[in-house]
Amino acid sequence: MRKYVIMGVQGSGKGTQAELLCKDLNLVHISVGDIFRWHVQRHTKLGAQVRRTMNAGELVGDDMVESVVRDRLEQHDWNFGFVIDGFPRNGRQAEFFMESYDIDGVIHLELPDDEVRRRVLSRRLCPGCGMDYNVIADRPEVEGRCDICGTELITRADDTPEALAARLRDYHEKTRPVLELFGRKEVVHDVDARPSADEVQASIRAALGLPAYAPVA
Repeated sequence: MRKYVIMGVQGSGKGTQAELLCKDLNLVHISVGDIFRWHVQRHTKLGAQVRRTMNAGELVGDDMVESVVRDRLEQHDWNFGFVIDGFPRNGRQAEFFMESYDIDGVIHLELPDDEVRRRVLSRRLCPGCGMDYNVIADRPEVEGRCDICGTELITRADDTPEALAARLRDYHEKTRPVLELFGRKEVVHDVDARPSADEVQASIRAALGLPAYAPVA
């Protein structure tokens, strides 16, 4: 059983790389951000709390995050292991996680702040079906419209320069120290997130000593 954490600032490709890593290794991708977005889209009580926090460009509180992670992992649908992204984001969350699970590796996707801004501020979301787009690298066929359902694309409420600046500050002040905590167990692998998704995935697998990645043509 393999259990990995994938970390990196917003826009570094955590979700994409987690999905590629899970695809042919029978691992389960657990995205804390996706769980929260699910609640926001369905207007649950938790979703309302998350929406207020995200709109302010702040991080969701530790108690709420830990509760969501605990509930998700207790489903035990990860027979061969999991890749979790979006957690932990600070020292307290890291301590909670390391006390509960033996981690086989931490992947840290490194990306300069200027590239983060370029990527994040070009993202678009379909409010109809939830499809993600990027006006730089993954443009819709019809500008401003979802390829799947035709709904007009929007910018996420938390993808503004002000909100991004707050998240970058939080990342550097709170999340990067988590890497130092993990590093004491010598399980952190730094990977350059600037190349193409396939190249980054190949680097991740090489660092973890996993079978080589074979991208689909």
